[in-house]
Amino acid sequence: MFTEMKREKRRRYVLRARGDQVAETRARIVEAIMGLHGEVGPRNTTVSAIAERAGVERLTVYRHFKGEAAMFAACSERYWELNPPPDPTAWAVERDPMRRTQRCLADLYAFFSRTAPMFAKIYLDVDEYPSLKKIMDQFDAHLRHLADDLASVWPRDKFTQKRQTILRHAAKFATWQSFESEGVDNQEKIKFMIAWLLS
Repeated sequence: MFTEMKREKRRRYVLRARGDQVAETRARIVEAIMGLHGEVGPRNTTVSAIAERAGVERLTVYRHFKGEAAMFAACSERYWELNPPPDPTAWAVERDPMRRTQRCLADLYAFFSRTAPMFAKIYLDVDEYPSLKKIMDQFDAHLRHLADDLASVWPRDKFTQKRQTILRHAAKFATWQSFESEGVDNQEKIKFMIAWLLS
């Protein structure tokens, strides 16, 4: 009986160690995919490059991920863990519409600054991959929700629709990217948006 207990304990230890190794290998593969997406974009990320960066065989990559949809899902989940989008509760307590807008855009534009290398590559290739487009459509919907939340605290008047349109535009990565390409820093971007809202 004592021998059987020892065997069972040893078997559980081996299974746990094997499970840890599998999880660690999967994590390395996910990190490799994310790194390549941020450097060369999804279109130019090959299974060979993933395997080389992760230090595994190509077959191991296929064993962990049956297709690109599974890769995109795992990578996006990990990427959001490492780079969480701005939390609306951070500025929800601010009742003044202008200050609330400024706080939201400051957080959002700081987030875009940190994630720009990845998003620039992802948005460039997104239309080629339906599974990736679905993920980014959800993110874009989140940004629209942020914009609409901001619009809701401004006065309800004849300019309501105009402000909502401006704020939706302000919350897009492409808008931030366009200003960034002209050398406009985040504070100036916010000033431009506030001036547009008040025009």
